[in-house]
Amino acid sequence: MRAAFALIAASSLGACVAGPPAEIATTPPAIPASFAFAPDETTDAQIASLLPSTDPAFAALSRLALADAPTLGEAAARIDAARAGAARAGANRLPSVSADASVTGSRINPAQFGGALPPGITIDTEQVTYGTNLIASWDPDIFGRLRAQERAAAARLGAATADAQGVRLALVAEIAAAVVDWRALAERQSALESDLASAQRLVALAGSRERAGIAPGFDRVRAESAAQTSQSRIAALASERARIAGRLVTLTAQPAQTVLDLLSQSAAEAAQPAAPATLPSQLLANRPDVLAAAARLEASDAELYAASAARFPQFTLSAALGLLAFDLGDLFSEDSLVGTATGGLLAPLLDFGRIEAGIDAPEADKRLAFQSYRRAVFTALGDAETGYGLVDAADRELAAAVQEAASAQRAAALAETRFSAGLSNFLEVLEARRSADASGERAAAARGRAQRARILLWQALGGDGFTPAGQNS
Repeated sequence: MRAAFALIAASSLGACVAGPPAEIATTPPAIPASFAFAPDETTDAQIASLLPSTDPAFAALSRLALADAPTLGEAAARIDAARAGAARAGANRLPSVSADASVTGSRINPAQFGGALPPGITIDTEQVTYGTNLIASWDPDIFGRLRAQERAAAARLGAATADAQGVRLALVAEIAAAVVDWRALAERQSALESDLASAQRLVALAGSRERAGIAPGFDRVRAESAAQTSQSRIAALASERARIAGRLVTLTAQPAQTVLDLLSQSAAEAAQPAAPATLPSQLLANRPDVLAAAARLEASDAELYAASAARFPQFTLSAALGLLAFDLGDLFSEDSLVGTATGGLLAPLLDFGRIEAGIDAPEADKRLAFQSYRRAVFTALGDAETGYGLVDAADRELAAAVQEAASAQRAAALAETRFSAGLSNFLEVLEARRSADASGERAAAARGRAQRARILLWQALGGDGFTPAGQNS
């Protein structure tokens, strides 16, 4: 009874060392019922269609990147570290068993026993002992501290896994955007080369009229200026190509020549698929950053519980079984067997605020984790709204740019025809050509922005588990 009373008293005193942890509200953020810029829910479109999956360069580059990209290697290493932490936390709940063996020599000074020893009694001043022990200890985790630490480690592993998925998502999106930009550059160059050819025709026409004496040399000079403008715009595209190629080298960890060879493959004209209709609530399950933030919030909650358990006593059970002999030949005799069994109790009584401070820190971490989760949710909502809005705006811009280019080219062709027939002067032709110049390039750039908007929307919606052709999922 006295032992039971002492145990209860120690537990009560330990619980009074620090107060219970504060209740931290983690009310889930309010999610809107729909996206403001999303298309009609009846729109039949898939998230996967937003990527340029039919482009051979994108398929090859994404496959190479997912196989050996440095960013994915870093993410995998972080998963391994989190997995090791989870395994260690789980092992801490199991008994610990160890073994040892020893040989000990000692020498005793007989004078330490005081006066002379009784007759016939002598002391062996030098002794050698031989021993071996099997030792086991276990914390029964009555108050759940170790279980909470294990839950926290498992949640950290989940967060690392979600982070790795986010890295994969961003990697695929960046490669897709780079390939789209490369194709847009090729289309822009084609449009500018067409402008250059038209300008060179005007130079030849103005030159022949100048030589015939029916037009001033100023017309030829102005035509040459228009041609040089197209040439300078074509030359400027080289720097953009270098930037894109360099970025792909970084993303894929491939040599520049390999990247350029893959980009040189021809591809069919990219389609402009409709934006898929989704619900805001789906982001909570699809977005890796939201999943990672939720896992970290779960981990912080478990860590707070583990810190709070320090207020209560800690029990330890241990046992040792061994052999002890003063002669090596007697080590395995029956008389050499020794053993102990121990039950320990460690209860905090006065710690002058250490445990309370140890609880305050996880409380702050949980509040931080909750606000990080809220930020991740609203970031996802904002990204999705932006993605939907950009797709709609880019499509409108593309339609207007294509119409503008077609009208400008028709006006330029008509002006040239009228000039050849003597119905208009060269200034009208030059003005019409100047309006038509770069209209094709603007349409090509608008088409690239429309495709890029779809890639942004794909990433904002959390992707779709994309797997490149030729790679196992």
